[in-house]
Amino acid sequence: MEQSATLDIETLKITQEQFILASQSLHLQRPGCDAVYPVGLYGWRKRGLYFFLLLLLVTMIVNLALTVWIIKVMNFSVDGMGNLQLNHDGIRLEGISEFVLPLYVSEIQSRRDSMLVFQSEKNVTLNVRNEQGHLTGQLTVGPEAVEAQCKGLEVRSKDGERLLFTANEEEVIMTTEKFTVTGSEGAVFGHSVETPLIQARASEDLKLESPTRTLTMEAPRGVEVSAAMGPLKVSGRKDLQLESTEGEILLDANTIQLGSLPLGVYTALPHQVSQEQEVYEVCVCPSGKIYLSPAESSSTCQAMSNICLWS
Repeated sequence: MEQSATLDIETLKITQEQFILASQSLHLQRPGCDAVYPVGLYGWRKRGLYFFLLLLLVTMIVNLALTVWIIKVMNFSVDGMGNLQLNHDGIRLEGISEFVLPLYVSEIQSRRDSMLVFQSEKNVTLNVRNEQGHLTGQLTVGPEAVEAQCKGLEVRSKDGERLLFTANEEEVIMTTEKFTVTGSEGAVFGHSVETPLIQARASEDLKLESPTRTLTMEAPRGVEVSAAMGPLKVSGRKDLQLESTEGEILLDANTIQLGSLPLGVYTALPHQVSQEQEVYEVCVCPSGKIYLSPAESSSTCQAMSNICLWS
């Protein structure tokens, strides 16, 4: 056994020596390099890269400075931007705000201690549209007039319960207790007016006038014209007609005066007519004309009087 181990070790040594001798006797030739290529950027390429990097750094710094300046000027915060605050129930604006494009909102409300003001160089227009986008209502406040285009216009009291004024295509209704016109020319109506009472102020006169046409007052149960504290005057350029088809005309007063009546002459006894005649008789012609005739012991009215003939 010992002899066999010794032989193996010697065989291994001989093999190693043969490998070393064989490797020393082998001469390997490496391929030669004809040119050397440097790795990296040199010259103008390197300077250009550094220039662009420097320009990018300056741009980033300028953008960062502008961003900080905008945040500072616009007063950005977690709640909003400057006067504009974002709340859970909407947007809140403090101060004066200007809109250059249309504004679409469901509700605009001012603070409790200030009023809401809409201001424009031309006009302010509020539009209401339906689900299909069609215009259903419009309110325009312009320099010359306020126009409302809608199916019906309603004006209510400050508590919103009592209706004061309503207007639609068919009628205009005012439910106030008193309608006052303070203009010097009064109120002008192009057509008929239906009202239970027309009354002037306590210190002013009431005047109903139709300059070019007739003035007609009608009521199914009668028309009452009264002046409790002063005289009542009815005048016209042409005829004044009092007509009652089924009733009577009653003049109830302590004194009834018919001024500017023509004076007739009693032709039967002309010598009895004197300039100091103080008592006269009221006569009526068949045509309805009234004139005065000197009073005598009997009636002096004559159907063939000259006043009746020329009436």
